Amino acid sequence: MLYKLSIIIPCLNEEAVIRGLLESLQSARDRGVELIVVDGGSSDSTVQIVDPLVDRVLVADPGRASQMNAGAAVAKGDVLWFLHADSGVKDEFPAAILTAMNAADASWGRFDVTLSGQQMILRVIEFMMNWRSRLTGIVTGDQGLFIRRSLFNRVGGFSDIPLMEDIQLSTTLRKHARPLALRQRLITSSRRWEEAGILRTVFLMWQLRLAYFFGADTVQLARRYR
Repeated sequence: MLYKLSIIIPCLNEEAVIRGLLESLQSARDRGVELIVVDGGSSDSTVQIVDPLVDRVLVADPGRASQMNAGAAVAKGDVLWFLHADSGVKDEFPAAILTAMNAADASWGRFDVTLSGQQMILRVIEFMMNWRSRLTGIVTGDQGLFIRRSLFNRVGGFSDIPLMEDIQLSTTLRKHARPLALRQRLITSSRRWEEAGILRTVFLMWQLRLAYFFGADTVQLARRYR
C-alpha cells in the first residue's frame, strides 16, 4: 500500500526560523506531501511567511496539543508527521518515513536527533536523548513523531494538556507497538539550552518529567517550564 504523508507544524511567533523549515520541504510538497501549519495566534509575521509555502494555514488556541490535533483533524494523509517549527530536516526524510512504514508495517515512530549547537556537552545530551528513547519507547516532540492516522484517531490524539502531551501520547502508543526509530538525524534547535543554560535546562527537564511521572498538575509544570 502506498501512503500519503501529511506534515503538521504547530507554531507561535516563529518568524525567525519557520521559513527555513518550510523551504526545505517544498520538493516533498511537489511530490504530494501535504504541509499544514497551525498557528497559535502569532503577533509577528509568521502567518504571512508560511502562507505561500504550505497547503493549509489554520489558527487554533495556543498550545501544541490543541494545535496539532487541529491540524490532524483536517489532514488528508494516511500518515501524520508532527514537526516543531525550529526543526531542521533533509529532503529525503518524508520518503524515509513512507518507505519505513511500508517495509516494516510499523504504526508509529520517530527520528534520531542532533542538537543544533556546537558545544561538546550537547553531543552527550543528544546521545542520551536517542538512547533513552530506544530504551523506553518514549518519543518527545523534537524527535519528529510520525504515526498512522488510523492509530492516532483510535487513541484520541494528543491529550489537551499544556505540557508533556508527547510523553502522554507515547505512553499510550507503546501499549500498541514499540516506535520505529529511524537513524537519520533530524536537527532540533538547542536555543532553549543555550539561552537558559545547558545544565540548568537538563536539570529542569528531568525535574519536570519526574514530577509528571508522580502525577503533578501539567498546568503547574508548564508554568515552571516557561
